[in-house]
Amino acid sequence: MEEKNENEIKLSKNEKMLGKDFVIKVDGQINKGSYGKVYEGRHIKNNYKIAIKVEDTSKHQKLKAEYDVLKQLQGNEGFPKVYNYYPGHKHNYLLMELLYKDLHYIFNAKGHSFSYKTIFQIGYQLLERLECLHSKGYIHLDIKPENLLIGNDQNCDIIYLVDYGLCQKYIDPKTNKHIKYKTNMKGCGTTVYQSLFSHIGARQSRRDDIESLALSLIYFANGTLPWLKIKGKNKKEIKKEIIQMKYSYTSQQLCEGKPYPLLMFLNYARNMKFYDKPDYEKYKIVFKRFITERENIMDMIFDWIRVEEEEEEEDDNN
Repeated sequence: MEEKNENEIKLSKNEKMLGKDFVIKVDGQINKGSYGKVYEGRHIKNNYKIAIKVEDTSKHQKLKAEYDVLKQLQGNEGFPKVYNYYPGHKHNYLLMELLYKDLHYIFNAKGHSFSYKTIFQIGYQLLERLECLHSKGYIHLDIKPENLLIGNDQNCDIIYLVDYGLCQKYIDPKTNKHIKYKTNMKGCGTTVYQSLFSHIGARQSRRDDIESLALSLIYFANGTLPWLKIKGKNKKEIKKEIIQMKYSYTSQQLCEGKPYPLLMFLNYARNMKFYDKPDYEKYKIVFKRFITERENIMDMIFDWIRVEEEEEEEDDNN
C-alpha cells in the first residue's frame, strides 16, 4: 500500500485521488459507452463505492451537461445520486451513485425472458421517470434497456434512468416555451430504439422518448426486435437497413400475439403530435390494470427479485 502523508490516507497501487474526498480505481473499468468509460471508485472517509464516468476531452465534452441535468433531478426516485464533477486537461470526471446491472444484461442473463408483470412494471416506473425528466424541460433521447439500471441491495426494485449524454432541452430557455417544429434534422439516439419521427428528420420532442420506451418494452416482450438481426459491412449500412426494416413493420406485426397494452402504447406514441404532452397517467393506469387483473397486485416484485427470494427460501430449507 502506498500512503498519502498528512491525513494518513491510504491508497492501493491501482488507485488515484480525485479531489479531496474520492479515489478512482485506474484498473476498475466496469462499463463503456459511446462517450467514455465508467470506473469504480470510492469515498475515502466513508469507504462507500461510487461510479465514475470518464471522458477524453479531445473527443467529447458532455459530462458537464450531464452533471447539470442530474443536479436538477436529485431527490427524485429513479435518478442516480451525483456527487461531483471534476474537469481536467485530458479527462473530465463525473462522480455518481454506483448502481447494479442494466436491464439488457439482466434480460440476457434470464434467457431473454421477462414476465409480462415485470415488463409492465418497468413501463410504469419509466413513465414516472420520463414525467419527472420532462417536467424539468428535458428530453432524454436515448431510452433503451442498456440505460435502465436497477439499484443495489434494498433498491433492486427501483429502475434508474441513466446516461444523459444526448439529453436536450425541449423548452427554449430564452422564451420559456416549447421549441419550434423543424424538419431536415439529424436525429440522435440508438437507431434500434429511435422513433420513426426522428428517422424522417423531424425535430425530436417528448414523443420520441415515449416511442423509444414502447420499443424497449416490445423488445422485452418478444425477446428481440426484427432489425436486431441485421448485419452489414459498416455502421452506416447497418443503420440504413435498420431504418428501412423499421418502416416495413406495422405496429400490429411488432406486437402480434402480445398483450394489447403494448400495441395500444406504441400506436399512441406514433400518433402523438410534436407539441403533445404525453399522457403519463393514462398509460400508468393501463399497465397497472393489466397486472392487477391477472396478478391481483402490482407490488414491484420483478423477475430478478423473485429469483433471489426463491434462492433464499431454498437455503432456509436446506
